[in-house]
Amino acid sequence: MRVVIGEDQVLMREGLRLVLEQAGFTIAGVAEDAPTLVQLARELRPDLVLADIRMPPGLADDGLRAVLSLRAERPELPVIVLSQHMQRRYASELLESGEQSVGYLLKQRIADLDTFIGDMHRVVGGGTVLDPVVVAAMIGRPRAGDPLAGLTGRQREVLALMAEGRSNAAIAELLHIEEKSVVRHASHVYAQLGIEESRQGHRRVLAVVQYLSQ
Repeated sequence: MRVVIGEDQVLMREGLRLVLEQAGFTIAGVAEDAPTLVQLARELRPDLVLADIRMPPGLADDGLRAVLSLRAERPELPVIVLSQHMQRRYASELLESGEQSVGYLLKQRIADLDTFIGDMHRVVGGGTVLDPVVVAAMIGRPRAGDPLAGLTGRQREVLALMAEGRSNAAIAELLHIEEKSVVRHASHVYAQLGIEESRQGHRRVLAVVQYLSQ
């Protein structure tokens, strides 16, 4: 798998390069700023773009803007954006950039290398990955009158895993229940939240995240 990395902090950039090369990935290019990231991704056409949200020149959300511009040109391009801090709007904006192959992860996720590499493969394979910390913050504690308050504990677990981008089969395995039970719980979640049901991975993640971001 050929990867282009966008990261301005040298220790993080070189650390990512090292661990990914050791894991068998090919680092096709590295960029220290957002314009260079866009240029490299256009020229090299990697299998995956891995980018920090905050990059020069603006050190705001320049990395995210670069990724979104690349997705506008090539909607099927697999991308993962990394963030130091959780921002729900970034997750929503990224998920709206295309039908599949997107990930939004906090940087501490990299410490669990096996999970991080698994996330990369899921995104390249067309999946959607959302950091569990982001999902937990979105779900939070339901307020009075909030439809989330009407969900059972199990339904909230299913909702969280759906928002992370997990398939029904994966949710069933993680919760040690049958897949048909996951389908039933998911249907209750959709009905309770008043969102359109979809079994297509990215579309259902987007529907859930859009609701949670309101």
